[in-house]
Amino acid sequence: MKKSHIYTRGGDEGMTSLVGGKRVSKADLRVEAYGTIDELNAQIGLLVALLERAEICVRLLEIQGDLCTLGAYLATGTESNINKEGNQIEENDVIRLERYIDETEEGLPGWKGFSLPGGSLPASICHVCRTVCRRAERRIIELAATETISPVVCKYVNRLSDYFFVLSRRLLFDEGKEEIIWKKRC
Repeated sequence: MKKSHIYTRGGDEGMTSLVGGKRVSKADLRVEAYGTIDELNAQIGLLVALLERAEICVRLLEIQGDLCTLGAYLATGTESNINKEGNQIEENDVIRLERYIDETEEGLPGWKGFSLPGGSLPASICHVCRTVCRRAERRIIELAATETISPVVCKYVNRLSDYFFVLSRRLLFDEGKEEIIWKKRC
C-alpha cells in the first residue's frame, strides 16, 4: 500500500519544520503566531460560506490570500532568506484594508457604544474573526519582542480586526437588525 503524502510522521515528537527547514517545537512562538493566522483564515472561510454578497466575499478571499502570505512570512525563520519583496505583507495592503474599512463604514449610524457579538450568524462570525485576529496580533507582538518582524505585519493585523468589527456592523445594518449594545452596570 502506498503511503499518503499528508502525513510524514516528522511531527510525532512535537517538532515541526519552518520554511527553510529549521526544526522547532510545535509550541514555539513563531508556530503559535502562524497557527493563529491559519485559524483566522479558517474562520474567514466559514464566513465566506455563509455570505451571499459577492463584493464582500471577493474582499474576504483577497484577505485570505493575504493571510496565506502572512502565514508563510511568519513560518520562515529569521535566518532564512526566503522572505523577499512581494512575498510579504506591504504598506499598500494596509492602505487597501483602510479603504475597505472606510467603504464598509459608509452610511452606518454613529457608534453607540460597545457592541456585543451577536445579532446574526454572519455578524457573530465577524466577531469571532475579530477576536482570533486580536489573538494573532498579540502572538505576533510577542514574537517581535525576540525576533525581527516587519512593523507592517502588526499594522495589517490591527487594521484587519477593525475591518471585522465594521463588517459585523455593516452586515447587521444591511439585514435591518440592530446592534446589541452593552448596557453598563454603572
